[in-house]
Amino acid sequence: MIDSRAIIDPTARLAEDVEVGPWSIIGPDVEIDSGTVIASHVIVKESTRIGKNNKIYQFSSIGEDTADMKYQGEKTWLELGDNNIIREGVTLHRGTVQDRGKTTIGNNNLLMAYVHVGHDSVIGDHTVLVNNVALAGHVKVDDWAILGGYTLIHQYTRVGAHCFCGMGTAVGKDVPAYMMITGNPAAVKGINVEGLKRRGYSSETLQVLKRAYKIIYRSGLTLEETYPQLEELVAECPPMSVLIDSLKSSTRGIVR
Repeated sequence: MIDSRAIIDPTARLAEDVEVGPWSIIGPDVEIDSGTVIASHVIVKESTRIGKNNKIYQFSSIGEDTADMKYQGEKTWLELGDNNIIREGVTLHRGTVQDRGKTTIGNNNLLMAYVHVGHDSVIGDHTVLVNNVALAGHVKVDDWAILGGYTLIHQYTRVGAHCFCGMGTAVGKDVPAYMMITGNPAAVKGINVEGLKRRGYSSETLQVLKRAYKIIYRSGLTLEETYPQLEELVAECPPMSVLIDSLKSSTRGIVR
């Protein structure tokens, strides 16, 4: 399963069925769980944890030192969950001691070619990051979000669950859950209706979310003033709680 031309550090721990292609390098204190396939010319650096059934394509750099200029060689981590597809040329950096100390990527994600995930970022489950998406440090991307090609995410920014970012979007503020955004700077265009339909959201739920969108973006109220009206919708639409949480947890202000 391990090509004779691969280099595996003696402290690395690989499950018996892990595949490693030629000219790939697996560094010290790396753990790779069963079913994962590492193609040729992949570098997995130190202190990296890779779960089950991942596919990592050629020329990717997994667990590299952060580019943060404050980094002084401290022990930090990268954690990659299960069933992820990491395409060609993806770069995933470890964390910093100034924040979480690790970068975390969940399960069932697709990171297309040349995606960059900066230090201390957190990616949930079932996300799609299209070619050349770049996440600065400390970014959070929640479950089921889709980031179009060349999307740029500013540091400390959160992209809420089920969001859709159009290609070339420049995100400098937090994106509430369920929203569809595009542009530079990013602007909200409405609810991600098509994406939610594909995930089985009912027409009744979509109507409530559309009402919530109008309260947030069309009523002229401040964000704090919208909360009583939004919270009234939770009883008839439990997914509203996800939207409200993404609003209340914002630290940078929301995309308008």
